[in-house]
Amino acid sequence: MNAKTEPSAYRPCVGVMLLNSEGKVFVGQRIDARDNDPTADWWQMPQGGVDPGEDMEEAAYRELHEETGITEDHAQIITKTLDPIQYDLPPNLMGRLWNGQYRGQEQIWFLMRFTGSDTDVNLNAHDPAEFCKWKWAEAESLPNLIIPFKKPVYETILNAFRSEF
Repeated sequence: MNAKTEPSAYRPCVGVMLLNSEGKVFVGQRIDARDNDPTADWWQMPQGGVDPGEDMEEAAYRELHEETGITEDHAQIITKTLDPIQYDLPPNLMGRLWNGQYRGQEQIWFLMRFTGSDTDVNLNAHDPAEFCKWKWAEAESLPNLIIPFKKPVYETILNAFRSEF
């Protein structure tokens, strides 16, 4: 896709960095990543688009529930990023995702404390499921778990929230 036809808008999005009582972070392995590359071992935190008319906090709780099954009863917001974090899709994905409308995402990230138990996680809470596996990971390992083009986003999130965990 050449520069004249590339979209210029960023998809409004939220993300959730969910901490358990040990200070570890929830990450899931996306089903579609494995479909595209069976050897892929990328993990990510819950995130997704903001629906029209939805505020960011509502979107964060909705995305958390859709991707993990965890409800608002088992997650408390600690803080959020003040400024959105943007990233561009790599050239091979530009124009293929989100009906070609967006060049990337603009995300507000929420740091949440998980107050439930592992039995509250249900990757099949939403149809279709987005994650095929999940685990608790050390926060500092996040940039090495995410697909490489999103590594700067995860480094920014860690820097924004580091004093809270």
